[in-house]
Amino acid sequence: MNGKKFRLKNREEILAILGAGEEDLRELENALKVQVYVKQHPETESADLTLKGQPAAVEKALRRLREILEGFYAARLAPEEARPEITSPLPEGELYKTSYGELIKPRTENQKKYVDAILSRDLVVGIGPAGTGKTYLAAVCALRALRAGEVKRIILTRPIMEAGEKLGYLPGDISEKVHPYLRPLYDAFYSLVGPDKFRAMRMEEIIETVPLAYMRGRTLENAFIILDEAQNTLPEQMKMFLTRMGMFSKVVITGDITQSDLKEKDRSGLVLIKEILKKVAGVKFVNLTVKDVSRHPMVKEILDAYEEWEKDKGPED
Repeated sequence: MNGKKFRLKNREEILAILGAGEEDLRELENALKVQVYVKQHPETESADLTLKGQPAAVEKALRRLREILEGFYAARLAPEEARPEITSPLPEGELYKTSYGELIKPRTENQKKYVDAILSRDLVVGIGPAGTGKTYLAAVCALRALRAGEVKRIILTRPIMEAGEKLGYLPGDISEKVHPYLRPLYDAFYSLVGPDKFRAMRMEEIIETVPLAYMRGRTLENAFIILDEAQNTLPEQMKMFLTRMGMFSKVVITGDITQSDLKEKDRSGLVLIKEILKKVAGVKFVNLTVKDVSRHPMVKEILDAYEEWEKDKGPED
């Protein structure tokens, strides 16, 4: 078993590598099959990492640690004018350019209506099946707004049905507890800015991830707020969420009303919101369908097949 040292010189580097509650470090251990022991030095706010494992795995882990720090400093220190994805004008019709140089735009007419609504309204509700781009396009619009200086931060939230909204019994701090449940949101941002930059933005609280239950009592100003999996909210939770909206903020709510995990599905906050807010000016509802699925071509066929099967099956006795 080989062992090598890696020095973290300050608190910022420690957070960039370890993540909140060392969650990022544990992910690296699992992915690269190494063990990492951390010795922190509070007096100097530095830390030493000792990496143990097979020589090839340790070397790969060391390279990965160096890449993470390089990405962190690049995201934090590069001047705006040095970032080509910011300075280069986008071709007509394109919405966003990722850190990987990929140009993003709506692919269907409904997706275009959805994006146009987000760009022009302060409160948008996107409803549709999996794979229609509800969450992904909301993330794109959030980063676009952040880049343009329209908002100062992005807040990602969802109801944590799997844990019954009671996270206290789970081990670790709040970031560790919520991490597995918000992973679908993370995946969208990973593909847009890369994991290292996303991690740096979270560390600097430019992007905040929080369970819906922890939003109570807050007022969110100058923020782009995305509520995902909203079909699993109760009307009281939806009301609480909507009233968090502060000045100069934008809210996008996404969900699939056919996939509610609530026992009383007709009590879904997403199902009832259209009726409740029908007289509120400025709210825009956009429905997406299986025709808007932008995943692997088979996903649309799978959804069509299930829809046909459910029709043939008919109502249960």
